[in-house]
Amino acid sequence: MRKIILSTIITFLSFFQALSQEKLPINTETSTIKWIGELTFHFGGHDGFIEFEEGYFIKEDDVITGGEFTIDMNSMTNSDIKEEEGKKGLIDHLKDPDFFNVASYPKAKLKIIAVEYFDDNNVRIYANMTIKEVTKKINFNAKFNYEEKTMFTKFKIDRRAFNVNYKSKFKNGAISDAIGFEVKIQLK
Repeated sequence: MRKIILSTIITFLSFFQALSQEKLPINTETSTIKWIGELTFHFGGHDGFIEFEEGYFIKEDDVITGGEFTIDMNSMTNSDIKEEEGKKGLIDHLKDPDFFNVASYPKAKLKIIAVEYFDDNNVRIYANMTIKEVTKKINFNAKFNYEEKTMFTKFKIDRRAFNVNYKSKFKNGAISDAIGFEVKIQLK
């Protein structure tokens, strides 16, 4: 009898928690992810964009508490190289097995597991990021603009932690182990 009562209570609590959560889908057309790869010993590097395939925030009691986002690794573009052949060469190289191996790992994911509020608009986000089927905990600061229904953040990850282990043959042209991201998410 005790197990039945406990099971019933857990079921009701789960039901009410699900009712208090709201999924807020993002607009994948207007949301942006800019990637930045820098050189280790010189100023400069490369940058471009990559697209969200889908995503949403979870809102509970009028605050963002979670979310999940899928990134289409095949959507990677380059912004800094002017000639089309050079752009294509860089992107093909980044999609190769010595970088992101996009043929085997076409999706990357970010799942928000906790949000710490500094004030109404500024937060620290704790998330699990998955690239090449390697999942690591990351955290970064972000800013919400509730009137515009946007979130903005900038952060870096260590590419080696996700098995993106390319090593340049040239010391003076070596790429940094950090990959930077500038992310703007727009809700629908």
